[in-house]
Amino acid sequence: MKRALALALALWATLGPALAGQDDPRLLEMFVRLQGHLDQTEAERLETEIWSVWYQNDDSAITSLMHQGRAAMSIGDFDDAEAYYSQVIERDPAFAEGWNRRATLYYLMGRYEDSIADVTKTLELEPRHFGALSGMGLIYTALKDEETALVWFEKALEVNPHMAGVRYRVELIKKRLAGEPT
Repeated sequence: MKRALALALALWATLGPALAGQDDPRLLEMFVRLQGHLDQTEAERLETEIWSVWYQNDDSAITSLMHQGRAAMSIGDFDDAEAYYSQVIERDPAFAEGWNRRATLYYLMGRYEDSIADVTKTLELEPRHFGALSGMGLIYTALKDEETALVWFEKALEVNPHMAGVRYRVELIKKRLAGEPT
């Protein structure tokens, strides 16, 4: 059994790099399902699966850097997190989630222009990235530009109509823009 597993792994390794992140062919089917009628539990499970695929990378060094960046960010060590995510981007500039994670970090740091630049790159690489789309809405909300925020939140809902928090923000912004009490 161990020999068969080792042989299968060796054969798999010779087939070339596996698709990971935004290039994973499983994503197409996941996004089709995401457009369907799902209950909240199913939608959240599917979102988690998509995030998991986006996070994958064949390079173990990138995987390690992503984990280190997430750990540093979670304890508020933004300088180290920025260094880790920047190394991810340097190693694999086509890895959308590296850009997205650094964009999130820049948002948390209040570096909105840097965040916008990284979200833009994320969306060039993965236009369906509903996290980046809604993140752009959050950035423009922080910049007090609700009309632009609304556009981005609505784009996020086009890709993922199951984002309750984003849907709430859209309704709230629409009411404010219409002069209704919120």
